[in-house]
Amino acid sequence: MSGNAYQDDRGNKDASITNPSGVGTMQPAEGLDNSTTPAEGAPYLIGEAMTGGYGKGADILHDCTIAVEKGQIAVIVGPNGAGKSTAMKAVFGMLNLRQGRVVLDGEDITHLTPQARVAKGMGFVPQTSNIFTSMTVEENLEMGAFIRHDDFRGTMEQVYELFPILREKRYQAAGELSGGQRQQVAVGRALMTQPKLLMLDEPTAGVSPIVMDELFDRIIEVARTGISILMVEQNARQALEIADKGYVMVQGRNAYTDTGKALLADPEVRKSFLGG
Repeated sequence: MSGNAYQDDRGNKDASITNPSGVGTMQPAEGLDNSTTPAEGAPYLIGEAMTGGYGKGADILHDCTIAVEKGQIAVIVGPNGAGKSTAMKAVFGMLNLRQGRVVLDGEDITHLTPQARVAKGMGFVPQTSNIFTSMTVEENLEMGAFIRHDDFRGTMEQVYELFPILREKRYQAAGELSGGQRQQVAVGRALMTQPKLLMLDEPTAGVSPIVMDELFDRIIEVARTGISILMVEQNARQALEIADKGYVMVQGRNAYTDTGKALLADPEVRKSFLGG
């Protein structure tokens, strides 16, 4: 139990993607778990004191720190242009840090490529261009298993149980799906890599409130399997309601950091970023 009543009441607790121990069956592919033992008390993932930008351009992040514990949901919110997606990309290795480091499960991965980070257990779902539109739903999921050397049919079955509509449409071209269904394909494909950390950049962008709630329910279920979730969200209030940890960013810096519940109750946060 997270202690968040809103979160604890949501999601399908009987889904086979979860189990009573709280550690999911979506484990790292064989031969890819090369992590070291994390330091006692250290978060599962931390992008620590990150400063950097794109290429030789000006810094976008300024001493920014983002962390998430095992099996928890961390949400990054803030105004447009605050550097939220940039912080996510920095954690994933898509820009060079001029200062700071990224540590996953006790291992410093600051200088690893994004591809190498996937092999270490990171899954990343970008906001746009996150599916192969001309391929079927099932082919998209198969593409997600590109690093696997084992039988991935069990993981695909788990994805279909998490997102039943994908089973129904598994032979349909992904480009013909609705926006919410496309997002399910994108998340499902990332889960096919059996990540230990799933990163989602604006997963509910452009979808209806009902679809947003459904996606958040599924995200909660994934976290209950023991997978850590790091998410950037424009729908700040709804995202913080399901968050174990929240980060409010302003101009590339940490403005507020606390539990999701505490940030929702903070008068300054509510006034400045949540509409009062």
